[in-house]
Amino acid sequence: MGGYIMDLTIIALLIVGITATIGVITNGIGTRFFSGNKRNEFVNQSTRLQNGWKNVGGSKK
Repeated sequence: MGGYIMDLTIIALLIVGITATIGVITNGIGTRFFSGNKRNEFVNQSTRLQNGWKNVGGSKK
């Protein structure tokens, strides 16, 4: 019974790990080849929106 649980755990970890890895690789390929000039569209919009905001929190030195 212990061997079955160990095998099931290993297979489950492999499936989750492979799925996560494929997702990251596919996202990288899609961003690199299919995004064109809009690669940083959301980052740039966020930066424009936050322009002029006051910094809050953190430590004061």
